Amino acid sequence: MLPLLNLPDYQFVLPNAPFPYPYSPVGKAWYDLRVENMYQGLAESRQLLIDFLQSLESTTGVPLSRTILSGFSQGGAMTLDVGSKLPLAGLAVMSGYLHPDAVAADQKGIPPTLITHGKYDEVVPIQAAWKARETVESLGVAVKYHEFDMGHEINPQTLEVLRNFVVNVIG
Repeated sequence: MLPLLNLPDYQFVLPNAPFPYPYSPVGKAWYDLRVENMYQGLAESRQLLIDFLQSLESTTGVPLSRTILSGFSQGGAMTLDVGSKLPLAGLAVMSGYLHPDAVAADQKGIPPTLITHGKYDEVVPIQAAWKARETVESLGVAVKYHEFDMGHEINPQTLEVLRNFVVNVIG
């Protein structure tokens, strides 16, 4: 995926979610949605991601103000949740959604946000993207929104939109 972005002068750090994905031996998850207490593990994952992001400047030399947080599906939800609370350059949410109470009605300082979603997403319905866009826009955030003729996936068009977003936000 990274070569398709064609951003050779940019550094990419790809954190893995901390929990095993229950439907695949190789996948990872940020939390478990199968249990009665939905979002089991979310608080722990939220703190792990915050700590990881706050350590980036010392490990990469890149400040948060020049960092874009991006994620797909649960990672997109984590991007909106954690990224809305840190002084990042931007957020890129692919096939994501909002966690309950992830963004406060009076929250300030959310960075420019890209939201992409598949019109035929069978895992995260398109309505979740509409709600995320509406919520973030209601807070005065500059939102770029794109829907694609696809399911729960990342296609080359999505990567081109992501590339343009990165170049426009970071320069």
